[in-house]
Amino acid sequence: MTVKPRIIISSDHADIALRQDIARHVAERGFEVEDIGPATAESTDYPKHGEAAARRIAAGEFDLGILICGTGQGIMMAANKVKGIRCGVCADTFSAKMIRAHNDANMLSMGARVIGGGLALEIVDAFLDTEFEGGRHGRRVDMITAIED
Repeated sequence: MTVKPRIIISSDHADIALRQDIARHVAERGFEVEDIGPATAESTDYPKHGEAAARRIAAGEFDLGILICGTGQGIMMAANKVKGIRCGVCADTFSAKMIRAHNDANMLSMGARVIGGGLALEIVDAFLDTEFEGGRHGRRVDMITAIED
């Protein structure tokens, strides 16, 4: 039996209910999940939430992460500043599969103001159900990693 990855999830204030729905969904699928996002809808800064989740992945505490902000872009940019993080924004299932299969992404970002709840769960499932293909893609991921300082 394969051990399921440990998942960390965070967001800014954009859609706490969506983040909590995703956390429940991931847990119901049998994954260990920790939700470190804010508890209230009071305005908060997405960079600190993206960085916090990314640092815990980089430290080896979690295997994969899911991030949410208004567009998914800002929180993704913050996460990608952490060495070892490969985070992509997805608004469709194909992209979610490809960032795992071809880019070995360890974080998924979504825009709460871009997609609805049903699609968000489908994107999460596509991300979690896809494995890295390796091969020629491994060489390319190594090239991405080499860019890091």
